[in-house]
Amino acid sequence: MHHQWLLLAACFWVIFMFMVASKFITLTFKDPDVYSAKQELLFLTTMPEVGKLPEEKHIPEELKPTGKALPDSRLIQPLVYMERLELIRNVCRDEALKNLSHTPVSKFVLDRIFVCDKHKILFCQTPKVGNTQWKKVLIVLNGAFPSIEEIPENVVHDHEKNGLPRLSSFSDAEIQKRLKTYFKFFIVRDPFERLISAFKDKFVHNPRFEPWYRHEIAPGIIRKYRRNRTETRGIQFEDFVRYLGDPNHRWLDLQFGDHIIHWVTYVELCAPCEIMYSVIGHHETLEDDAPYILKEAGIDHLVSYPTIPPGITVYNRTKVERYFLGISKRDIRRLYARFEGDFKLFGYQKPDFLLN
Repeated sequence: MHHQWLLLAACFWVIFMFMVASKFITLTFKDPDVYSAKQELLFLTTMPEVGKLPEEKHIPEELKPTGKALPDSRLIQPLVYMERLELIRNVCRDEALKNLSHTPVSKFVLDRIFVCDKHKILFCQTPKVGNTQWKKVLIVLNGAFPSIEEIPENVVHDHEKNGLPRLSSFSDAEIQKRLKTYFKFFIVRDPFERLISAFKDKFVHNPRFEPWYRHEIAPGIIRKYRRNRTETRGIQFEDFVRYLGDPNHRWLDLQFGDHIIHWVTYVELCAPCEIMYSVIGHHETLEDDAPYILKEAGIDHLVSYPTIPPGITVYNRTKVERYFLGISKRDIRRLYARFEGDFKLFGYQKPDFLLN
């Protein structure tokens, strides 16, 4: 009888130990999931900094992306666009740069913004930054043409035929409604490289045959800003730089009218401190930015951005140095003083290699 009790007690002990071991094993098997989650969080929070990415808790609600989640390989990408918007907000708050970063939302600005009511999109035109292609995208979205390939080149910039209404054509109430509720974007590039592009396009090659640039605007610049009066060549980049860097350039601007849109600052064109844009694209990263903009605007299933030729968007420092070669440091510094707001608002590096 005594042996039977001992045997029974031993059985209960074995069962008890088995239950304890089973519980321990269960907890151990659950731990890897918890550890894995912690490891994933650790990876995300200790990843090498890319321009000091802001923590999610500091991202304002209005800066969060509005589109669907991107593929896993590009999950980090929206932070780049949030950083760009946050940089603009910070520079706009800088009192020392107020004169270079703020501008009234005038008719001049509203004339630059094209409207797609069907998809609730506003696009601010910044010439010499690939805007022709974005106009084509909007023309297709507005239904004027069935595809980008079918749009004649002479129609793109003909605002009576391209079906692109300007924001200035609406009433004040309708303008405010669209500014508050529509998806808004524009594209920028290095400010000095953009000026070189504008000079080449309007005064050298002039592919659209716009004679007024060479026959009216260029002589006006030469008369006021050419130092060597015996020089008989057409307008030179040095003349152009001197005109743009002159603090009193506005009296000529008034004579030139809307043609100045090709070289005035992004601030003057799009008022980024007064209008809260949804996305700012960069010409240098257009291969990534164009698909992102289409996705955020909710139109990526309707239209594609035209193919970008390889290397065309890459910043070319050698070209910049070549164009500024021989121009006095004083003139370059005055030019930078005018465009400093653009450099700082959009994160472009100060061109010390030209200034010092």
